[in-house]
Amino acid sequence: MKKIAIIGAGISGMYFANLLQKSSDFDFTIFEKRSLLYMKNGYGIQLSVNSIKLLNQIGFNKIDKKEIFNPNKVIFFNAKNNQKICDIDISRFNYEDTQYTTLKRSTLLNFLLNNIPKEKIKLNTELKNLTYDNKLKLSFSSNVTEDFDYLIISDGVFSKSKTIILNKNIKPKYFKSIALRGNLRNYPNEDISLYLGSKFHFVIYPVNKSDEFNFIAIIRKHLTNHQLSDENLYNDKNLLKSITQELYKKTTLELEGKLENIKFFPLYISEKLEISDNKNVFFIGDALFATPPSFAQGASQSIETAKELFDQIENNKNDFYEKIIKRLNSVSWRSKLNYFSFHLSNPIVSSFRNSILKILVKNNKFLDSYLGNIYRD
Repeated sequence: MKKIAIIGAGISGMYFANLLQKSSDFDFTIFEKRSLLYMKNGYGIQLSVNSIKLLNQIGFNKIDKKEIFNPNKVIFFNAKNNQKICDIDISRFNYEDTQYTTLKRSTLLNFLLNNIPKEKIKLNTELKNLTYDNKLKLSFSSNVTEDFDYLIISDGVFSKSKTIILNKNIKPKYFKSIALRGNLRNYPNEDISLYLGSKFHFVIYPVNKSDEFNFIAIIRKHLTNHQLSDENLYNDKNLLKSITQELYKKTTLELEGKLENIKFFPLYISEKLEISDNKNVFFIGDALFATPPSFAQGASQSIETAKELFDQIENNKNDFYEKIIKRLNSVSWRSKLNYFSFHLSNPIVSSFRNSILKILVKNNKFLDSYLGNIYRD
Protein backbone atom coordinates (compact mmCIF):
# COMPACT_ATOMS: atom_id res chain seq x y z
CA MET A 1 0.00 0.00 0.00
CA LYS A 2 1.39 3.37 -1.06
CA LYS A 3 1.47 6.22 1.46
CA ILE A 4 0.51 9.66 0.18
CA ALA A 5 0.83 13.04 1.90
CA ILE A 6 -1.49 15.84 0.76
CA ILE A 7 -0.53 19.39 1.74
CA GLY A 8 -3.58 21.66 1.80
CA ALA A 9 -7.28 20.91 2.28
CA GLY A 10 -8.69 23.06 -0.51
CA ILE A 11 -10.80 21.86 -3.43
CA SER A 12 -8.02 20.06 -5.33
CA GLY A 13 -6.51 18.36 -2.28
CA MET A 14 -9.86 17.28 -0.87
CA TYR A 15 -11.10 15.94 -4.22
CA PHE A 16 -7.85 14.01 -4.63
CA ALA A 17 -8.32 12.59 -1.12
CA ASN A 18 -11.85 11.47 -2.02
CA LEU A 19 -10.50 9.50 -4.96
CA LEU A 20 -7.89 7.86 -2.72
CA GLN A 21 -10.56 7.05 -0.14
CA LYS A 22 -12.42 4.95 -2.72
CA SER A 23 -9.31 2.85 -3.41
CA SER A 24 -7.78 0.16 -1.20
CA ASP A 25 -4.34 0.68 -2.77
CA PHE A 26 -3.47 3.88 -0.91
CA ASP A 27 -3.10 5.24 2.59
CA PHE A 28 -3.16 9.02 2.84
CA THR A 29 -2.96 11.92 5.27
CA ILE A 30 -4.03 15.52 4.66
CA PHE A 31 -1.95 18.22 6.35
CA GLU A 32 -3.67 21.59 6.73
CA LYS A 33 -2.25 24.74 8.34
CA ARG A 34 -5.66 26.05 9.43
CA SER A 35 -7.22 25.08 12.73
CA LEU A 36 -10.78 24.68 11.40
CA LEU A 37 -12.20 23.26 8.18
CA TYR A 38 -15.96 23.25 8.73
CA MET A 39 -17.60 26.18 6.95
CA LYS A 40 -21.22 27.31 6.97
CA ASN A 41 -21.06 30.30 4.67
CA GLY A 42 -18.77 31.56 1.97
CA TYR A 43 -18.80 33.02 -1.49
CA GLY A 44 -19.91 31.29 -4.66
CA ILE A 45 -18.17 29.23 -7.32
CA GLN A 46 -19.16 27.97 -10.75
CA LEU A 47 -18.65 24.38 -11.86
CA SER A 48 -18.98 23.52 -15.54
CA VAL A 49 -19.92 20.02 -16.69
CA ASN A 50 -16.30 18.88 -17.11
CA SER A 51 -15.86 18.99 -13.33
CA ILE A 52 -19.42 17.94 -12.40
CA LYS A 53 -18.81 14.71 -14.33
CA LEU A 54 -15.78 14.03 -12.12
CA LEU A 55 -17.54 15.05 -8.91
CA ASN A 56 -20.41 12.68 -9.70
CA GLN A 57 -17.91 9.83 -9.56
CA ILE A 58 -17.68 10.42 -5.81
CA GLY A 59 -21.42 10.96 -5.24
CA PHE A 60 -21.98 14.68 -5.91
CA ASN A 61 -25.14 13.82 -7.87
CA LYS A 62 -26.71 12.78 -4.55
CA ILE A 63 -26.17 16.17 -2.89
CA ASP A 64 -29.23 18.04 -1.57
CA LYS A 65 -30.52 19.91 -4.64
CA LYS A 66 -31.62 22.81 -2.43
CA GLU A 67 -27.94 23.52 -1.77
CA ILE A 68 -27.02 24.09 -5.42
CA PHE A 69 -28.38 25.82 -8.52
CA ASN A 70 -28.32 24.93 -12.21
CA PRO A 71 -28.43 28.10 -14.35
CA ASN A 72 -29.32 27.73 -18.00
CA LYS A 73 -27.78 30.89 -19.45
CA VAL A 74 -25.08 33.49 -19.15
CA ILE A 75 -26.71 36.85 -19.83
CA PHE A 76 -24.48 39.75 -20.90
CA PHE A 77 -25.40 43.28 -19.78
CA ASN A 78 -23.98 46.74 -20.33
CA ALA A 79 -22.99 47.75 -16.79
CA LYS A 80 -23.37 51.45 -17.54
CA ASN A 81 -27.05 51.39 -18.51
CA ASN A 82 -28.12 47.89 -17.37
CA GLN A 83 -29.25 46.99 -20.89
CA LYS A 84 -29.10 43.38 -22.03
CA ILE A 85 -26.59 42.67 -24.81
CA CYS A 86 -27.18 38.95 -25.51
CA ASP A 87 -27.10 35.56 -23.81
CA ILE A 88 -25.42 32.16 -24.11
CA ASP A 89 -27.32 28.93 -23.57
CA ILE A 90 -24.89 26.94 -21.39
CA SER A 91 -27.46 24.21 -20.78
CA ARG A 92 -26.67 22.86 -24.26
CA PHE A 93 -23.59 21.23 -22.73
CA ASN A 94 -25.60 19.48 -20.00
CA TYR A 95 -26.48 15.80 -20.06
CA GLU A 96 -28.39 13.56 -17.63
CA ASP A 97 -27.36 14.53 -14.08
CA THR A 98 -24.27 16.41 -15.29
CA GLN A 99 -25.28 20.07 -15.38
CA TYR A 100 -23.60 23.43 -15.06
CA THR A 101 -23.75 24.17 -11.34
CA THR A 102 -23.36 27.19 -9.07
CA LEU A 103 -23.06 26.87 -5.31
CA LYS A 104 -21.26 28.15 -2.26
CA ARG A 105 -17.63 27.14 -2.06
CA SER A 106 -18.35 25.97 1.48
CA THR A 107 -21.07 23.63 0.19
CA LEU A 108 -18.58 21.88 -2.08
CA LEU A 109 -15.84 21.75 0.57
CA ASN A 110 -18.21 20.33 3.17
CA PHE A 111 -19.36 17.68 0.69
CA LEU A 112 -15.72 16.72 0.08
CA LEU A 113 -14.94 16.80 3.79
CA ASN A 114 -17.85 14.56 4.77
CA ASN A 115 -16.38 11.66 2.82
CA ILE A 116 -13.01 11.75 4.60
CA PRO A 117 -12.43 10.12 8.02
CA LYS A 118 -11.43 12.73 10.60
CA GLU A 119 -8.28 10.85 11.56
CA LYS A 120 -6.99 11.37 8.01
CA ILE A 121 -6.73 15.15 8.50
CA LYS A 122 -4.01 16.81 10.59
CA LEU A 123 -4.84 20.46 11.36
CA ASN A 124 -2.45 23.22 12.46
CA THR A 125 0.31 21.49 10.53
CA GLU A 126 2.66 22.87 7.86
CA LEU A 127 5.38 21.24 5.80
CA LYS A 128 8.83 22.42 6.91
CA ASN A 129 11.32 20.23 5.10
CA LEU A 130 11.71 17.38 2.61
CA THR A 131 14.56 14.94 2.15
CA TYR A 132 14.70 11.87 -0.05
CA ASP A 133 16.27 8.50 0.70
CA ASN A 134 14.27 5.76 -1.06
CA LYS A 135 11.21 7.34 0.59
CA LEU A 136 10.09 10.96 0.90
CA LYS A 137 10.93 12.04 4.45
CA LEU A 138 8.66 14.94 5.42
CA SER A 139 9.17 17.15 8.46
CA PHE A 140 6.25 19.17 9.82
CA SER A 141 5.66 22.13 12.11
CA SER A 142 4.25 19.68 14.69
CA ASN A 143 7.82 18.30 15.10
CA VAL A 144 6.76 15.08 13.41
CA THR A 145 8.83 13.42 10.68
CA GLU A 146 7.23 10.72 8.54
CA ASP A 147 8.02 8.72 5.39
CA PHE A 148 5.74 8.77 2.33
CA ASP A 149 5.78 7.38 -1.19
CA TYR A 150 4.12 10.42 -2.78
CA LEU A 151 3.78 14.09 -1.89
CA ILE A 152 0.89 16.13 -3.32
CA ILE A 153 1.08 19.92 -2.96
CA SER A 154 -2.33 21.60 -3.07
CA ASP A 155 -1.95 24.61 -0.77
CA GLY A 156 -2.96 27.31 -3.24
CA VAL A 157 -1.46 30.09 -5.32
CA PHE A 158 0.70 31.29 -2.39
CA SER A 159 2.04 27.80 -1.76
CA LYS A 160 4.79 27.89 0.86
CA SER A 161 5.36 24.19 0.29
CA LYS A 162 6.21 24.87 -3.35
CA THR A 163 9.05 27.16 -2.26
CA ILE A 164 10.37 24.43 0.05
CA ILE A 165 10.14 21.71 -2.61
CA LEU A 166 11.77 23.73 -5.41
CA ASN A 167 14.25 25.40 -3.05
CA LYS A 168 13.60 28.84 -4.51
CA ASN A 169 11.23 31.67 -3.77
CA ILE A 170 8.18 31.14 -6.00
CA LYS A 171 5.88 34.15 -6.14
CA PRO A 172 2.74 34.53 -8.24
CA LYS A 173 2.31 37.66 -10.35
CA TYR A 174 -0.11 40.43 -9.40
CA PHE A 175 -2.65 40.57 -12.25
CA LYS A 176 -3.13 44.35 -11.85
CA SER A 177 -6.70 43.72 -10.76
CA ILE A 178 -8.66 43.16 -7.61
CA ALA A 179 -11.67 40.97 -6.90
CA LEU A 180 -14.54 42.53 -4.97
CA ARG A 181 -16.78 39.85 -3.47
CA GLY A 182 -20.08 39.94 -1.67
CA ASN A 183 -23.45 38.29 -1.13
CA LEU A 184 -26.79 39.44 -2.45
CA ARG A 185 -30.39 38.42 -1.83
CA ASN A 186 -33.48 38.40 -4.04
CA TYR A 187 -31.80 39.38 -7.29
CA PRO A 188 -34.46 39.11 -10.05
CA ASN A 189 -32.49 36.98 -12.52
CA GLU A 190 -31.88 33.26 -11.84
CA ASP A 191 -29.26 32.80 -14.55
CA ILE A 192 -25.65 34.03 -14.55
CA SER A 193 -25.64 37.79 -15.10
CA LEU A 194 -22.41 39.20 -16.53
CA TYR A 195 -22.06 43.01 -16.56
CA LEU A 196 -19.40 44.52 -18.83
CA GLY A 197 -17.89 47.91 -18.02
CA SER A 198 -14.89 50.13 -18.67
CA LYS A 199 -11.92 48.40 -17.01
CA PHE A 200 -14.17 46.20 -14.90
CA HIS A 201 -16.83 43.53 -15.04
CA PHE A 202 -18.98 41.86 -12.42
CA VAL A 203 -21.00 38.67 -12.20
CA ILE A 204 -24.11 37.77 -10.17
CA TYR A 205 -25.48 34.25 -9.88
CA PRO A 206 -27.58 32.13 -7.49
CA VAL A 207 -25.72 29.74 -5.18
CA ASN A 208 -28.70 27.70 -3.97
CA LYS A 209 -32.49 27.63 -4.11
CA SER A 210 -32.88 29.96 -1.10
CA ASP A 211 -32.61 33.24 -3.05
CA GLU A 212 -28.95 33.70 -2.12
CA PHE A 213 -26.69 35.14 -4.80
CA ASN A 214 -22.96 35.54 -5.23
CA PHE A 215 -21.44 38.82 -6.42
CA ILE A 216 -17.92 39.16 -7.76
CA ALA A 217 -16.40 42.14 -9.56
CA ILE A 218 -13.03 42.10 -11.29
CA ILE A 219 -11.66 45.63 -11.34
CA ARG A 220 -8.42 46.86 -12.85
CA LYS A 221 -6.49 48.46 -10.02
CA HIS A 222 -2.94 49.69 -9.58
CA LEU A 223 -1.51 48.71 -6.23
CA THR A 224 2.00 49.61 -5.14
CA ASN A 225 4.47 46.98 -3.96
CA HIS A 226 4.10 48.46 -0.49
CA GLN A 227 0.34 47.94 -0.59
CA LEU A 228 0.70 44.40 -1.90
CA SER A 229 3.12 43.50 0.88
CA ASP A 230 0.83 44.96 3.56
CA GLU A 231 -0.85 42.08 5.39
CA ASN A 232 -3.55 44.48 6.64
CA LEU A 233 -4.50 45.63 3.14
CA TYR A 234 -7.56 43.35 3.02
CA ASN A 235 -8.86 44.94 6.22
CA ASP A 236 -8.46 48.54 5.06
CA LYS A 237 -12.04 49.78 5.43
CA ASN A 238 -11.30 53.14 3.79
CA LEU A 239 -9.85 51.47 0.71
CA LEU A 240 -12.80 49.05 0.57
CA LYS A 241 -15.25 51.95 0.77
CA SER A 242 -13.39 53.81 -1.98
CA ILE A 243 -13.45 50.75 -4.27
CA THR A 244 -17.15 50.04 -3.74
CA GLN A 245 -18.22 53.68 -4.15
CA GLU A 246 -16.25 53.92 -7.38
CA LEU A 247 -17.99 50.81 -8.71
CA TYR A 248 -21.46 52.02 -7.70
CA LYS A 249 -20.92 55.18 -9.76
CA LYS A 250 -20.08 53.18 -12.88
CA THR A 251 -23.29 51.15 -13.07
CA THR A 252 -26.99 51.94 -12.98
CA LEU A 253 -27.67 48.60 -11.30
CA GLU A 254 -28.61 49.38 -7.70
CA LEU A 255 -26.01 47.61 -5.58
CA GLU A 256 -25.39 50.09 -2.78
CA GLY A 257 -26.98 48.93 0.45
CA LYS A 258 -27.78 45.51 -1.03
CA LEU A 259 -24.38 43.84 -1.02
CA GLU A 260 -23.44 42.02 2.19
CA ASN A 261 -20.16 40.62 3.52
CA ILE A 262 -18.16 42.72 1.08
CA LYS A 263 -14.45 41.98 0.85
CA PHE A 264 -11.71 42.56 -1.69
CA PHE A 265 -8.38 40.98 -2.48
CA PRO A 266 -5.68 41.37 -5.15
CA LEU A 267 -5.68 38.83 -7.98
CA TYR A 268 -2.58 36.76 -8.60
CA ILE A 269 -1.74 34.39 -11.42
CA SER A 270 1.08 31.99 -12.20
CA GLU A 271 3.71 33.19 -14.66
CA LYS A 272 4.93 29.74 -15.65
CA LEU A 273 4.53 26.07 -14.82
CA GLU A 274 7.02 25.02 -12.12
CA ILE A 275 7.53 21.32 -11.48
CA SER A 276 9.65 19.19 -9.17
CA ASP A 277 12.55 17.05 -10.34
CA ASN A 278 11.33 14.32 -7.99
CA LYS A 279 9.01 11.99 -9.89
CA ASN A 280 6.92 11.36 -6.75
CA VAL A 281 6.23 15.02 -5.90
CA PHE A 282 3.34 16.78 -7.65
CA PHE A 283 1.49 20.09 -7.62
CA ILE A 284 -2.25 20.39 -8.28
CA GLY A 285 -4.86 23.15 -8.27
CA ASP A 286 -3.68 26.75 -7.91
CA ALA A 287 -0.40 25.50 -6.43
CA LEU A 288 0.26 24.07 -9.88
CA PHE A 289 -0.96 26.94 -12.05
CA ALA A 290 -3.34 29.80 -11.26
CA THR A 291 -5.22 31.46 -14.13
CA PRO A 292 -7.31 34.67 -14.20
CA PRO A 293 -10.91 34.08 -13.02
CA SER A 294 -12.53 35.48 -16.18
CA PHE A 295 -13.37 32.05 -17.61
CA ALA A 296 -14.86 30.67 -14.35
CA GLN A 297 -12.66 27.56 -14.48
CA GLY A 298 -10.61 27.84 -11.28
CA ALA A 299 -12.49 25.23 -9.26
CA SER A 300 -13.09 23.00 -12.27
CA GLN A 301 -9.42 22.94 -13.22
CA SER A 302 -8.48 22.14 -9.62
CA ILE A 303 -10.73 19.09 -9.83
CA GLU A 304 -9.49 18.09 -13.28
CA THR A 305 -5.79 18.24 -12.36
CA ALA A 306 -6.50 16.18 -9.23
CA LYS A 307 -8.32 13.52 -11.26
CA GLU A 308 -5.60 13.36 -13.89
CA LEU A 309 -2.94 12.92 -11.21
CA PHE A 310 -4.91 10.18 -9.47
CA ASP A 311 -5.24 8.29 -12.75
CA GLN A 312 -1.50 8.66 -13.34
CA ILE A 313 -0.53 7.30 -9.93
CA GLU A 314 -3.11 4.52 -9.99
CA ASN A 315 -1.90 3.32 -13.40
CA ASN A 316 1.82 3.90 -12.77
CA LYS A 317 2.13 6.44 -15.56
CA ASN A 318 4.57 9.35 -15.60
CA ASP A 319 3.28 11.90 -18.11
CA PHE A 320 1.07 13.99 -15.79
CA TYR A 321 2.48 17.37 -16.74
CA GLU A 322 2.55 16.57 -20.45
CA LYS A 323 -1.12 15.62 -20.20
CA ILE A 324 -2.33 18.79 -18.52
CA ILE A 325 -0.15 21.60 -19.85
CA LYS A 326 -2.06 21.98 -23.13
CA ARG A 327 -5.36 22.18 -21.29
CA LEU A 328 -4.08 24.68 -18.72
CA ASN A 329 -2.77 26.87 -21.52
CA SER A 330 -6.13 26.68 -23.29
CA VAL A 331 -7.97 27.81 -20.16
CA SER A 332 -5.40 30.52 -19.46
CA TRP A 333 -5.60 32.19 -22.85
CA ARG A 334 -9.41 32.05 -22.84
CA SER A 335 -9.40 33.69 -19.40
CA LYS A 336 -7.07 36.46 -20.56
CA LEU A 337 -9.08 37.01 -23.76
CA ASN A 338 -12.31 37.29 -21.77
CA TYR A 339 -10.67 39.69 -19.34
CA PHE A 340 -9.50 41.92 -22.20
CA SER A 341 -12.82 41.90 -24.07
CA PHE A 342 -14.95 42.38 -20.94
CA HIS A 343 -13.01 45.52 -19.90
CA LEU A 344 -12.97 47.55 -23.12
CA SER A 345 -13.17 51.27 -22.41
CA ASN A 346 -13.52 52.84 -25.85
CA PRO A 347 -17.29 53.23 -26.56
CA ILE A 348 -16.90 52.56 -30.29
CA VAL A 349 -14.82 49.44 -29.74
CA SER A 350 -17.22 48.28 -27.01
CA SER A 351 -20.17 48.71 -29.35
CA PHE A 352 -18.37 46.65 -32.00
CA ARG A 353 -17.62 43.95 -29.39
CA ASN A 354 -21.29 43.81 -28.46
CA SER A 355 -22.29 43.36 -32.09
CA ILE A 356 -19.80 40.52 -32.49
CA LEU A 357 -21.00 38.91 -29.26
CA LYS A 358 -24.58 38.83 -30.52
CA ILE A 359 -23.39 36.85 -33.53
CA LEU A 360 -21.03 34.50 -31.72
CA VAL A 361 -23.48 33.40 -29.01
CA LYS A 362 -25.78 32.05 -31.73
CA ASN A 363 -22.97 30.28 -33.58
CA ASN A 364 -22.95 26.67 -32.39
CA LYS A 365 -19.65 25.91 -34.10
CA PHE A 366 -17.96 28.74 -32.20
CA LEU A 367 -19.56 27.72 -28.88
CA ASP A 368 -18.50 24.11 -29.35
CA SER A 369 -14.94 25.29 -29.96
CA TYR A 370 -14.61 28.03 -27.35
CA LEU A 371 -16.65 26.45 -24.55
CA GLY A 372 -17.28 22.88 -25.63
CA ASN A 373 -13.59 22.02 -26.01
CA ILE A 374 -13.18 22.78 -22.31
CA TYR A 375 -16.56 21.67 -20.96
CA ARG A 376 -16.74 18.36 -22.83
CA ASP A 377 -13.12 17.14 -22.73
